[in-house]
Amino acid sequence: MLVVMQHEATQEQIEGVVTAIRNMGYEARPIPGAQRVAIGLLGNDGRVDPSRIEGLSGVTEVIQVSLPYKVVGREWRPDDTVITLPNGAKIGGGSVVVMAGPCAVESEAQLNTTAAAIAAAGATILRGGAFKPRTSPYAFQGLGLEGLKLLRAAADRHNLAVVTEAIDETSLRQVAEWADIIQIGARNMQNFTLLKAAGQTRKPVLLKRGLSATIQEWLLAAEYIAAEGNEQIILCERGLRSFDPNTRNLLDITAVPVVKQLSHLPVIVDPSHGTGRREKVLPVARAAVAVGADGLIIEVHPKPEEAMSDGPQSLTLPMFDELMIEIAKVGIAVGRPISMATVAK
Repeated sequence: MLVVMQHEATQEQIEGVVTAIRNMGYEARPIPGAQRVAIGLLGNDGRVDPSRIEGLSGVTEVIQVSLPYKVVGREWRPDDTVITLPNGAKIGGGSVVVMAGPCAVESEAQLNTTAAAIAAAGATILRGGAFKPRTSPYAFQGLGLEGLKLLRAAADRHNLAVVTEAIDETSLRQVAEWADIIQIGARNMQNFTLLKAAGQTRKPVLLKRGLSATIQEWLLAAEYIAAEGNEQIILCERGLRSFDPNTRNLLDITAVPVVKQLSHLPVIVDPSHGTGRREKVLPVARAAVAVGADGLIIEVHPKPEEAMSDGPQSLTLPMFDELMIEIAKVGIAVGRPISMATVAK
């Protein structure tokens, strides 16, 4: 349920409604808006009698919210969420942010070379895996804490923010300390304990769609994070498992406009995992910008043929330069400018 307050409602009236909802045994969450305040009622398993609230001072309307996800739904917050990072980069709000870097942090030299190149091309966020949940237990599992420190140092050197994956509660604490955005990977989309813990960090969380998750399941996973009081959530479409061997996954480009209609959260696209082939990353990136994605997350490596993880889908540095030029053209055509970095000197 959503309680919409009058435009001129006082703080005392707002607090009165909050108190009334809590006295009914539910949680009340005020949602400030540009024109007025709304108050969300959480914790109800079914419909609540609106007459118990409609007569309270300062209330203009009570709206029943039937969707199972509430806090992340657009009924609660009609305006788009915009997340501002420490380096000034903004995710959401009409521009397109680019996150780029290697699948896995392998060495200081590899990371510094990549960070310098992507910053020069205009990317604002450095990605790279320090903890790698691999299908095979014998594959490279990442450098762990040392990888996080390398990411932070390389990013700071080039005025970039850091996004990297946490795979459990132990790594989550370390990622929260060193990174600007906590990534929850596709395999962990429904790891509800991890989602709750990520919500409690109060840091931005990038939530990738599960390998075969419906959009509702994806949004409910985001609701777990938001229910902990953290609405700084970025949704990432990264492709679904399919039967066709021509691509690694089946990228659901339609998910971008669908989710943006249902939720106020920013939505980005991962064309690297979505296709699994570097030659397909550019055309899919163009399409993502055209349909309204708030950002892209791209795998880039100085020498993809030597990459310890996801070499076939990683762009070379010249290919990434080309991608940035091409998506900028699309952005101009659809009125969605690419958010460019200011390279640190």
